[in-house]
Amino acid sequence: MKKFQGIIPVMITPFAETGEIDYDGVGKLVEWYIANGSDALFAVCQSSEMQFLSLNERVELAAFVKKAAAGRVPVIASGHVAESLEEQSEELNAIAATGVDGMVLVTNRLDAKQQGGTKFIDDLDWLLAKLPSDLPLGLYECPAPYRRLLTDEELMYCANGGRFHILKDVSCDLETVKRRVALVKDTPLAIVNANAAIAYDAMKAGSLGFTGVFTNFHPDLYKWLFENRHAASKLADELSIYLALAAMAEPMGYPKLAKLYHQRLGTFGSAHSRVIGIDIREKYWALDALLDKIVEGTELFRTRLAEHAKGR
Repeated sequence: MKKFQGIIPVMITPFAETGEIDYDGVGKLVEWYIANGSDALFAVCQSSEMQFLSLNERVELAAFVKKAAAGRVPVIASGHVAESLEEQSEELNAIAATGVDGMVLVTNRLDAKQQGGTKFIDDLDWLLAKLPSDLPLGLYECPAPYRRLLTDEELMYCANGGRFHILKDVSCDLETVKRRVALVKDTPLAIVNANAAIAYDAMKAGSLGFTGVFTNFHPDLYKWLFENRHAASKLADELSIYLALAAMAEPMGYPKLAKLYHQRLGTFGSAHSRVIGIDIREKYWALDALLDKIVEGTELFRTRLAEHAKGR
């Protein structure tokens, strides 16, 4: 059983200027993630603009990423965006058929009308009965169209069932992460935090990695922080502060922001986004200057980590 732990980028989707998926760019992006220390890849998620992809595109994208990764890292994917459970079953089974290593259920798609009570678990049980029983599953508290956090009871139901292996935790609250880590102890379910502000503290508290949006900028820095989470150091403290502050750029047009970054790197050619249709340089003043500082800070810490490894 492959583990869905460590640094797990939430993949962005490169598009051509004409709007279709740029698969050459996707392939280069997969290579970049792996070269920069990623432990798994989360394809077809909110960062992938999954709500703006057709079902065929979601399926093709998941299959392409799985093939491109070529067994070097596990690939997990979500992709159910419909309201009705029947349509979600169709979506999820289509994703499952791509051969991805794990499939991630979005919490706000269960009890989609927010009826409360046992409706979440009832919907979950209905879906689970329709999905391949041997496919490892995950949970994702996706913020869109609204953030639906699991209750402790729902979390334990999933953890004790044995089929779930990762929760992408979007509580953005350290105490909640700590409580959840304690709740799922001795179950297959790993809690993996997605919030940069608490990333280091969450790692030290038992979050088994990081899966936030700035894995699209410097996954290797998060990787070092995770691998050194139990070795207290001034360098780790300073790095965690930089990572938290850099991630505050997210509201400035992400995921298009990350695409501008990869355009600079030469990973792919276009920053086209279906979610963000505006010119973010025009809306967010000094955006390129901010990207410059993120790049400079990233390179500064890469240099410091290399010197640290040499014992300087």
